[in-house]
Amino acid sequence: MRRALLAAVATVVLGPVLAFVIGYLLFSVPSPDDAVNNQVALINYDDGTSLTKLVPEAGNRIKVPIDAVPVPVREAVLSAEDRSFYSNPGFDISGILRAAWNQLRGGVGGGSTITQQYVKNTLVGDQQTLWRKYKEIILSVKISQERTKDQILGDYLNAIYFGRGAYGIQAASQAYFGKNVQELTTTEGAVLAGVIQSPSRWDPAVSPERAVQRWTFVLDGMVSQGWLTPQGRKAAQFPATVPRRSTAGGVPSDANGHIVSAVTAELEELGITEQDLAQQGLRITTSIDPARQKAAVDAAHDTLTGQPVNLRSAVVSIDPQTGSVLAYYGGDNGLGLDYARVERLPGSTFKPFVVLAALQQDPPIGLGETFSGEPVPGLRNDDGANCARCDLKQAMTISNNVVFNSLAQKVGPENVAAAARSAGITTPLDNPTSGIALGNKETTPLDLASAYATIAAGGVWHQPHLVTSVTTADGRVLYQAPTDGEQRFPERVARNVTEAMLDVAPADDLALPGNRPVAAKTGTVQSRFPGQNNDAWMAGFTPSIATAVWMGTDMNSPIRTASGTPIEGKSLPGDVWQQVMKAAVADQPVQDFAPFRAIGEAPSELAANEQPPPPRAAAATPVAPPPPAAGPPDPAAAGAPAPGAPGPGVPAGGAAATPAPGAPPATPAPPTPRPECTLVNPCG
Repeated sequence: MRRALLAAVATVVLGPVLAFVIGYLLFSVPSPDDAVNNQVALINYDDGTSLTKLVPEAGNRIKVPIDAVPVPVREAVLSAEDRSFYSNPGFDISGILRAAWNQLRGGVGGGSTITQQYVKNTLVGDQQTLWRKYKEIILSVKISQERTKDQILGDYLNAIYFGRGAYGIQAASQAYFGKNVQELTTTEGAVLAGVIQSPSRWDPAVSPERAVQRWTFVLDGMVSQGWLTPQGRKAAQFPATVPRRSTAGGVPSDANGHIVSAVTAELEELGITEQDLAQQGLRITTSIDPARQKAAVDAAHDTLTGQPVNLRSAVVSIDPQTGSVLAYYGGDNGLGLDYARVERLPGSTFKPFVVLAALQQDPPIGLGETFSGEPVPGLRNDDGANCARCDLKQAMTISNNVVFNSLAQKVGPENVAAAARSAGITTPLDNPTSGIALGNKETTPLDLASAYATIAAGGVWHQPHLVTSVTTADGRVLYQAPTDGEQRFPERVARNVTEAMLDVAPADDLALPGNRPVAAKTGTVQSRFPGQNNDAWMAGFTPSIATAVWMGTDMNSPIRTASGTPIEGKSLPGDVWQQVMKAAVADQPVQDFAPFRAIGEAPSELAANEQPPPPRAAAATPVAPPPPAAGPPDPAAAGAPAPGAPGPGVPAGGAAATPAPGAPPATPAPPTPRPECTLVNPCG
């Protein structure tokens, strides 16, 4: 019993000491440079390979010695973050015990010194666990023994994130006040000190009210510590800051820059702030397939090489089964305009949404319903797109404007807009007219790819996304993209829309190899200049990938090829689309769409304006003469002419027999049919 008691006491006393010694030997203290590098976010492709690292720009992190930081600015930071910095041992025992107790009860901890903050934010992540607190204590003690208080404060001020893309107080001074740190006043230092805990909340440009509240807290703390006189506090005025400017922040300047910007915007929508991205060393996995991304960029480059330099293009590919963005090309200037999100008129690529609305009418309007396709006053068709009467599938294939304008009037423009929204179009479609059938409402390449993906997925909409997962440097999963979708319209309806689009790509010489089934639609937006076009689109899908391609200019001016030919959807955009889709399905087995079951009247199997072949005349079957009626012997059989028969030398039929009164006229016997001439039975 006594031995057991001694063993228990030894464990209680020696255990923590042993744990401290082991931790002290194992955990090393990195430099401030290493600390900043540990904070940066890594963005990867879907296969885990690196897309980019969000390292701060050279101008956004400039180290300065502690002596360069005015004393009042240092004191403002201490007032905001650790008023006992120069007297505490580097960690706050009461705060740690309070945090541990809270965690044991399922809560979160708090109470960190500047030394602990330096460790927490730059070395070991921000996970609220006892293990993290253990590491904090060890490293805080080790740092306190190896460095002076001024060195620790200097490292802290050179490593922490102040928002606006600024790491360290020199970069922050430039970002907020446009001056070097040596020139900062007390009130300006209080602003910077106030934003340290949450730059995304307390930046004066984001929330002036919160910024003033935090600034007041800092100055009042300085007065309580004797670092600022009451008179100085009373005279203090909140200083003006310079406007926020956009910074690259490690965003690539090439085509990948648009992916990174789209990812960071998506993260913000998910509640992952700029501060999280800058400080937590996040590991972000995207949905971008590196092979398909390369194919999209190569297709745009190959097609635009040698063409007018004012042409711009965008390509977006989406997995219909998940909403994952597989390829995203918004142009070559990654720091410029992202054309994948630019709103432009979509032209005839909106016609499938008219069909989608028609199929959901009561009663439904099926693909086989016919309409007049001849031009009418104020509305014409493109060359070769007229038809006297054609059904909806035929009209889709030749892109007949008159038919779809009539259909939109019949189902109602609001219903067309509602159908487009249900598929995934998010741009405003307010106050639509029948012109919505011809694409008079703007959308983006991303939206169009998403909407077509919904049709490809049998009416199941998935949120289009580039972020599939987010983890911290210490392995915590902050986000995992959902896999479930939302049934927006019935699968049979989606399959009928797909059916209407199946002949478009082959008709425009944009079929995929091996007659692979693909649903598609072109779109061309005419210019105010006669015979010219301003925008051109090609979009389409297989069961496994939906791709939208746009081509236009920055100035919304006419688009022409190098030879001066107006660009249409089936020309250069079609070339880009076909190259992307060929690469996407090259190593995939052929996938068929679900079996087609027509809603309403089924479409014709004929092409528009194709006449059905004339029916072949059926071969006549010889009819045997009726047997003679029973009676007296036929005089003709004895060589004597029958009564009423022609005499000798008169050909049969040369004189008409006189019918008996009231008897029906005689019907001549049909001629004996001539046999058909075939290879088996040749004639002559």
